[in-house]
Amino acid sequence: MALTMSDVDRFEASRPRLEAIAYRLLGSASEAEDAVQETFLRWQAADVERVEVPEAWLTKVLTNLCLNQLASARARRETYVGQWLPEPLLAGDPMLGPADTAEQRESVSYAVLVLLERLTPNERAVYVLREAFGYAHREIAGILDLTEAASQQIFHRARKHVADGRARTEIDQAAARRVVEEFLAAATSGKTEPLVRLLTQDAVSIGDGGGKVPARAKAFEGALAVATFMRGLFKPSEAKRRLVGGSSELYVTTANGEPALVAVVDGRVIGVMCLEITAEGIAAFRNQVNPDKLERANRRWAAADHDEPLLRIF
Repeated sequence: MALTMSDVDRFEASRPRLEAIAYRLLGSASEAEDAVQETFLRWQAADVERVEVPEAWLTKVLTNLCLNQLASARARRETYVGQWLPEPLLAGDPMLGPADTAEQRESVSYAVLVLLERLTPNERAVYVLREAFGYAHREIAGILDLTEAASQQIFHRARKHVADGRARTEIDQAAARRVVEEFLAAATSGKTEPLVRLLTQDAVSIGDGGGKVPARAKAFEGALAVATFMRGLFKPSEAKRRLVGGSSELYVTTANGEPALVAVVDGRVIGVMCLEITAEGIAAFRNQVNPDKLERANRRWAAADHDEPLLRIF
């Protein structure tokens, strides 16, 4: 049966929530968009008059599409060139979804999205639906064809895995910006010591170039190793200018709810560096430079107004 305008409107009203769920499940904005579009095609082919709760039906279809996608995605990531990181979502992107609680904000952070990669598909789905979107275990059980007790057990196991992987901290935006500015000042000072003082002892730096842009295959680990790398990264050179296609402007913003630096050359985003800031210092740098994973960031950047860049380098 053909969809009525009311049926289409009902789906479109659900689209932002569906995209936010799919992004958390897949860690990929482009794959999330594809999953939501496939959900619409299923909606279009369904006898919608017999669907009692459309929102629940759509969530079930989408979640199961994502679970199928996760299996093939894991196989692809085994052959991925270098480190794999999620696609970054810049401030204001509707795919970020709800951010009313600390749990919701944390669920879309780079730090947690990376940890979610360690979970089984079912663990990831239960964690996302419960922690980020507040679904009751009874509802999750219906979506995933589980018992309610199984959903509860899976959630507790998943939350423990995530909690074991990081210490939860929330730093207010003003304090986070000060830390980012201090980091930039230290990184461009030409000295290692000021950088080391800003980092936690077990700090890490990870770069995702996807084989398209040079990025180290192994993460830098430890404050001294990370500081040495950052000092070199921010040192201007003609070779770097040629590599990125000109002088780079650095802007301070947020990506996935975390403080971030966005590197822009001639209006084009060439890198997004998310900083994980804790009470003890900067714990991680996650730098996305794979151009395939910056397409959405570029669209968002081009459509928004920006303050003056904090720094021009290279």
